[in-house]
Amino acid sequence: MKKHPPSGAAARARALRRNMTEAEIRVWQMLRAHRTNGYKFRRQVPIGRYIADFVCHEARLIVEIDGGQHDPRSHQEIDRNRFLRSQGYRILRFWNNEVLVNPDSVYEMIVNELAASPPPRPPLSRGRGIVRMHRQNIKGQVES
Repeated sequence: MKKHPPSGAAARARALRRNMTEAEIRVWQMLRAHRTNGYKFRRQVPIGRYIADFVCHEARLIVEIDGGQHDPRSHQEIDRNRFLRSQGYRILRFWNNEVLVNPDSVYEMIVNELAASPPPRPPLSRGRGIVRMHRQNIKGQVES
């Protein structure tokens, strides 16, 4: 299976971001406002040929908000979950009504799942300072 999104996935993800359900909006407000323990979520993210509702790449966590159109036993959902897990992601699923009726519980479950993850790694430096310093140390050692 392709790991990179097919053409048109970015446009479809943009359209989904503009037309989020009430439950998705509430979860996005939670995740966006809290950025728990340094974890950052993105919404409607293409991964392979699928689009995940909310993704934290650092924690390898996907949060899915499902409406009545989702059947977790369907072949499509099983294939989707299998692919996302094969990419190293864990998946948390919540029904729309779960988010709308008990948002605090949903947030707590997300926080607990993040707590089970290793902390996010700081971004690597884009410069070559460490390599240069190492080369200088080697040159200095050789010359002395």
